[in-house]
Amino acid sequence: QVQLVESGGGLVQAGGSLRLSCAASGRPISTVHMAWFRLAPGKEREFVAAISASGTTTYYADSVKGRATISRDSAKNTVYLQMNTLKPEDTAVYYCAAARYGTLQGMAVNSYSSVDYWGQGTQVTVSS
Repeated sequence: QVQLVESGGGLVQAGGSLRLSCAASGRPISTVHMAWFRLAPGKEREFVAAISASGTTTYYADSVKGRATISRDSAKNTVYLQMNTLKPEDTAVYYCAAARYGTLQGMAVNSYSSVDYWGQGTQVTVSS
């Protein structure tokens, strides 16, 4: 079992930055693929970014490519999402996720079957 706890959300002005954190417990993040998703009001859950269990591969949604960086600290068993140049359309609840198997692309396109663990989410609100 893996527990995921997100933090770092908040209210930020457009153009600003935030760094979200996802603290994992229960197993090392080096044994699972980790990802961030987001859910905005009235929209479907959207993949944001993922990092492989090895930490050597990352994958981003086109909507955040160039503005987001996913990284991890294995010593802290924590994954981060740095978001820059935030836009009002980035407003959403951001969720951390972990998958024991599959690929990063698989997490992106079929999270319902590929993700094994979800966090509770952290709200990010970007004002215009």
